[in-house]
Amino acid sequence: MDPAQYRTVAGASFVAGGAVSILGIITAETQFPGYSTADRTISALGSSAGTPGSRAAFNGAMVVAGLLVLVAAYGLHRADGDRPLTAVLVVTGLGGLIGVGLFPAQTGLPHLVASLLTFGGLGVTALVVAGLVQGPFRGVSAVLGALELLALVLYVVLGGGTFLGVGGLERWVAYLALVWAVSFGGFLLAGDAGRARGRRLL
Repeated sequence: MDPAQYRTVAGASFVAGGAVSILGIITAETQFPGYSTADRTISALGSSAGTPGSRAAFNGAMVVAGLLVLVAAYGLHRADGDRPLTAVLVVTGLGGLIGVGLFPAQTGLPHLVASLLTFGGLGVTALVVAGLVQGPFRGVSAVLGALELLALVLYVVLGGGTFLGVGGLERWVAYLALVWAVSFGGFLLAGDAGRARGRRLL
């Protein structure tokens, strides 16, 4: 395949990964009677506190989304060879999303590390992309990445100490990251690939 085709694979993988994550969370919520999006974390859907249906939907979605991020990383690496971008995507997909799916909340530290790698990795990826591309998406990527990381810091510091509740604030973190992932996928699929440091990148 040529670089344009690899970028198409990466773009489709980002869109699919974002969609799988969002729909997996929604599906898991429907399988968890009495679940509160304000008072319960997202990870509770895949934990031992959940139901068999919620665990299957959430943990399965996270593993699939992580695999799709790895496919996207491969596609971008083959297309453009940007090592920092490839590295952060591999860490986010393998150690982050797949880790969240394989190590549910009741596992403690492994799950916490995987969650931080997921949220932090997607925010950092958005900022890395903002430094590589030009055009309107550069600003979009920078703003979404910065807001996602800010929300992550607030979540770590405040937890459930806001009117959103612990689950509501965590959704700000998660959905900002997923909005970026789907947006970036659309950017790649559109073929309006911006320029990075004097060469075609995306």
